[in-house]
This record gives sequence, structure tokens and C-alpha cells, in this order.
Amino acid sequence: MEHLLTINGNKASVSLEGKIYAHDAGIIRDELLAAIERGVNTITMDLSRLEYIDSSGLGVLVTIHKHTLDKNGKLVLTGVHGMAAEILKRTRLDKVFHID
Repeated sequence: MEHLLTINGNKASVSLEGKIYAHDAGIIRDELLAAIERGVNTITMDLSRLEYIDSSGLGVLVTIHKHTLDKNGKLVLTGVHGMAAEILKRTRLDKVFHID
């Protein structure tokens, strides 16, 4: 899995590519939580090149969503398609997250 995190003021964007498993999810979670601690409250996550996400990856989305809301911000998911879209629908997380 590859990812690119860009921070601009209180906003961050992260692009995910490939497959997210437990190890990768932990890395992404730690980076995003650190950014939130430094003042980021709005995160846009591009999933357009994401091929696979497991339950650990979903846990990261839930965690980041909660922390951004706690800071009066939000998590926005973009490019949701394929298997990621199906998992979000099956878990009803598509009703929780802001999806563009």
C-alpha cells in the first residue's frame, strides 16, 4: 500500500493506493492522528486507487472520523468505488461518512 499525505493549515488530504491491511492501517492511523494533534481538523481521503480495505482499515476511517468531529471538522471520502464502496454499504458506514 502506498499513501501520500499533504497538509495545508488545518486541512489535510491523503491519497491511498493498493491494498490496506492491518500493518498499513496502523501507519495511516498514526500519521493522521498526529496531524490532528497538530491542528488539522478536516481530512479528505481519496480512495479512487484503493483496491482493498480490511476491517483494520475501516477502523481507521471510524477513528479519524471521530477525531475530526471532536475538533469541529470532518472526514470526507472521495473516489469511493468497487470493493470499498460495497463494504461501506454493507456496514452502513456510507450513512456515517461524508462521501463525495
